[in-house]
Amino acid sequence: MRRRIARGLTGIAGLALTAYVVGFFVFAAELDRKAPDSVPVADGIVALTGGEGRITEAYKLLEDGKGQRLLITGVHPEVKIGTVRRMIAGPAGKFDCCVDVGRQAENTIGNANETAEWVRTHQYRSIILVTSTYHVPRATLELKRAMPGISITPFPVVQDTLHLDGWWDFPGTTKLLVAEYSKYLLTLAHARPLLRRPEI
Repeated sequence: MRRRIARGLTGIAGLALTAYVVGFFVFAAELDRKAPDSVPVADGIVALTGGEGRITEAYKLLEDGKGQRLLITGVHPEVKIGTVRRMIAGPAGKFDCCVDVGRQAENTIGNANETAEWVRTHQYRSIILVTSTYHVPRATLELKRAMPGISITPFPVVQDTLHLDGWWDFPGTTKLLVAEYSKYLLTLAHARPLLRRPEI
């Protein structure tokens, strides 16, 4: 009896590991390798801190008229506004009038909650989400959980140091992707009941 149970548990563990590995390969393969050629106009733009190029790309979208305002969420309380402004490459004519800096978020869940509050304040119905390409799946889930009914258009930022093609030859990229995929699965498990449409 015990042997049967042990074999059964071993089989289940093997299937779970196989599913994880296959899912990870799909996850890595489906990540965007470049920014989209065109982005629809939204009410607002949100940049999640934590990755190179996110703020600069989000500000470019603001300059291009893709949103009315830009929220930079997750800025450390001790970081001065001038420091944030210098993160933008080139002129920052719209910074003073149209950029909001959120300092409450400490992680992606916090980013989502901070964004939801900002969206409610401005009565927005659509946003462009700017974050690193590997972070897009999880960040999108968290934002949908925090503000159901709001249209979210992802804008993936691809860093030069991220080797998505041939990631298995780059330990740093592999470690990052594995960690992000694991977090994504946990987020998916928690968010799925909240995202499921209620039965009519």
